[in-house]
Amino acid sequence: MKHDEGVRTLTESFQAAGPSQRVRLAKKTSNLFRGRKDGSAGLDVSGLNGVIEIDPVAKTADVQGMCTYEDLVDATLPHRLAPFVIPQLKTITLGGAVTGMGVESTSFRNGLPHESVLEMDILTGTGEIVTASRTHNVDLFRAFPNSYGSLGYAVRLKIELEQVNDFIELSNVRFHSLADFQDTLAEVARSGEYEGQAVHGLDGVAFAPDEAYLTIARATDDPGPTSDYTRERVFYRSLHHPEGTTYDRLTIRDYIWRWDTDWFWCSRAFGAQNPTLRALWPREFRRSSFYWKLIGIDRKFDVEHNLLNRPKGLPHRERVVQDIEVTVDKVADWLEWFFSACDIQPLWLCPIRLRKGSEELVGTGDVTRDATAPWPLYPLTPDTTWINVGFWSAVAGYHVSPDAEPGAFNRVIEKKVSELGGHKSLYSEAFYSREEFEQLYGGNLPDEMKKIYDPKGRFPGLYEKTVTGA
Repeated sequence: MKHDEGVRTLTESFQAAGPSQRVRLAKKTSNLFRGRKDGSAGLDVSGLNGVIEIDPVAKTADVQGMCTYEDLVDATLPHRLAPFVIPQLKTITLGGAVTGMGVESTSFRNGLPHESVLEMDILTGTGEIVTASRTHNVDLFRAFPNSYGSLGYAVRLKIELEQVNDFIELSNVRFHSLADFQDTLAEVARSGEYEGQAVHGLDGVAFAPDEAYLTIARATDDPGPTSDYTRERVFYRSLHHPEGTTYDRLTIRDYIWRWDTDWFWCSRAFGAQNPTLRALWPREFRRSSFYWKLIGIDRKFDVEHNLLNRPKGLPHRERVVQDIEVTVDKVADWLEWFFSACDIQPLWLCPIRLRKGSEELVGTGDVTRDATAPWPLYPLTPDTTWINVGFWSAVAGYHVSPDAEPGAFNRVIEKKVSELGGHKSLYSEAFYSREEFEQLYGGNLPDEMKKIYDPKGRFPGLYEKTVTGA
């Protein structure tokens, strides 16, 4: 069986690294924005990037850990099925979304990607493949989300799928008041309805304190014209309007990938939204994976600073690439502060409510029994609406003070988020002290789990990996 061959290749590369060698995945793509210290051996995952089986009757999929959501969606949509939560970028992998954190517009009703996992096979630090589920190796099942490879890597995941319609109708509702925006966001996320109709997807974009939009998505099979944002038009720019509500319509596939074409709005940094350049930009390169290659070139040669900033006598700009979460009652406070603190705009907002049934995990497992959150390394409380806020840009290096330390504004952001009772995703740079980190991400549980599943430290610890760059 092809999957068995892929697993064998992976485990052989693990054993070949030697008993004390640190290891990592030898992946061709990544959606992480934090640096990594070199010196670890790469594990061969070349045979673990596909779909094993789709069961359209049971509405499940068996998927290899390195399978991208793009490939999975291509396999499920012919059955009018889709994963419960599909992160916005095509090259995010199933294993990456579960061991990290994925979020999308269905998260207000479906939670996070790991909540629709039925079972997974994980390569642990002992070199064994361990199967984890809600009833088997429950400690690993609960602690794997947000472990970022510190406990192991998923090689196979069996996930639930949901029925989807052919089209998505969008209502783009403008708000001039952040308080009104917050109240409507809270109510729609809680009730799952807007104007008496069921909501399929819910997210928002804020451009300024007096210009924020909720995009409310409804599913339909009714035929009709649809928009195409893979050509000259840019999705987020279509939201702008002075008053009230505008309407739009997409195929289900184009809705799923509406943000990937321009990497939300980050393609503007490369000129891809300039009408003249966009006309010349090949459509196959209008995708996040290609923009990532441009980011790699910039990191290697410091293109922005050497060509644009240094000739003008300007300092390095501090990269500010973060996703934070606060409860919905703090959204207006956060946005007011952020818009006053910097000139970064727009911001993406996505509500999250843990899926019904996750609360049943509390009190299960041995090591995780005392954890009060179902998924203890990223503690979101059930029956609470959390709002993911994403912002991806840069500020001047002297933004905080002329002699600011590296990451100065990111540190200010971390402090403000903590003041509001929130936390942030760990795919990007983090500057927390170990004490602050443990307060936010599971206390000593990551270390307790490593004693069981990675006693020789073949993988870096969670703090090492996400803060110190191990």
